[in-house]
Amino acid sequence: MRRHLILSLILALLGLMFFVDYTLLKEAYGSGPPYYGRSVNMDKWMDPLPVVIWFDVAVAVIAAGLCWLWLRGQRR
Repeated sequence: MRRHLILSLILALLGLMFFVDYTLLKEAYGSGPPYYGRSVNMDKWMDPLPVVIWFDVAVAVIAAGLCWLWLRGQRR
């Protein structure tokens, strides 16, 4: 039971990561022709990649820890 919970947490965490990445990048670059969201308010625009990268690294570390717990439980 615990192994299934850990695996579910890993998958939910990765799903949340992809959703947040998609949302941040879509909002930053806009949906219109070339980077509409970026050119309208250029003085207020902030590059989303540093935030996305740090978020992805944090999620990867947490997911790796959960994978370690999951694999440790498999050995028993």
